[in-house]
Amino acid sequence: MKKKRVIYMGLTLVVVGAATIGILTGKEKKSQISFVTVPVTKEDISNSVTATGTIEPVTEVEVGTQVSGIIDKLYADYNSVVTKGQLIAEMDKITLQSEMASAQANYDGNKAEYDYQKRNYERSKALHDKELISETDYELAKYNYQKAKSQYDSSKAALAKAQRNLSYATITSPIDGVVIDRAVEEGQTVAAGFETPTLFTIAADLTQMQVVADVDEADIGDVKEGQRVSFTVDAYPNDTFEGEVTQIRLGSTGSSSTTGASSESVVTYEVVISAQNPDLKLKPRLTANITIYTLDKRGVLSVPAKALRFTPEPPLTSENDVIKDIATEHKVWTKEGNTFTAHPVEIGISNGMQTEIVGGITAGTPIVLEANMGTSNVPTQVANSEKSPFMPGPPGSKKK
Repeated sequence: MKKKRVIYMGLTLVVVGAATIGILTGKEKKSQISFVTVPVTKEDISNSVTATGTIEPVTEVEVGTQVSGIIDKLYADYNSVVTKGQLIAEMDKITLQSEMASAQANYDGNKAEYDYQKRNYERSKALHDKELISETDYELAKYNYQKAKSQYDSSKAALAKAQRNLSYATITSPIDGVVIDRAVEEGQTVAAGFETPTLFTIAADLTQMQVVADVDEADIGDVKEGQRVSFTVDAYPNDTFEGEVTQIRLGSTGSSSTTGASSESVVTYEVVISAQNPDLKLKPRLTANITIYTLDKRGVLSVPAKALRFTPEPPLTSENDVIKDIATEHKVWTKEGNTFTAHPVEIGISNGMQTEIVGGITAGTPIVLEANMGTSNVPTQVANSEKSPFMPGPPGSKKK
């Protein structure tokens, strides 16, 4: 009885093993390779860096005063269009006119004294040359003349200063433009001490604007003068404005930011971008979101950069495939039937996605981009499978 039980157990292991092998090999994997081709086309190839900046007038002048006093009259306001030399403000002139009158009186007195001492000196000199007066009288006449001349020159300078200060009380526009800021009111007292107080800010021509962008130090090496720029402003989110890089300023600015226990220093460089503003949509001090095209070519013959990296070799090819290769640095492949042909090409610029083709292949030629490897499941059956007498059958089966 024990012997029969051992035979049954051995038979069970054989049948279970055969069934397991049948399950594991019940599906046979068959590899399938397909090749993706794309035509050589003309595309726009560009690469860019982004930055933020502020819109500013190209020419902006702050008009101030060099004398202290009270603002008497204002002849310009916000948005006033002014011309060069136009009167825009006047200061109270009473004090300045009094100072000028005093300087004028002092000048007149000193001039009269100077004229008298000059004539007296000339007479004394003539007499001294003929030895008709003493040396002492001659030296006294010369001393009085030089002293009167010094006082006369000093009063002349004081009068010129008083005249200039009086002229400063009449404030005119230094340029043709538009008043974009007014910092004073009539009756306000301004003090011209160590710095000149600003009365007006005048922009020359608002149809010509510039954007001063802060470009990160990691991107500034790719930025060059003459590059194309596009930018948007929050005031007109659906409009895109165009510009051009006109200046890269060498001075840098740095700022520090602290996050938790670490701190970082950010260095940026100012890049000046010219922008046309014919409809006056761009207003001073608007914030611009800027894209500088460091690489920009339009309508050039190009292929995906991936196509230049494709190579037909096992396991992508079989023994029946024909490979017509050529030794060159850059090439693309075409496929006709089971024949792969290499075409040497000369490349230009690349943005990592698209690469310019300067020569070697024509537009419309289909080239191999990549190969896709897939599998298809082909079911097979295990032949002569046996059922273990100790294993239960499927539900609903009848025992024999």
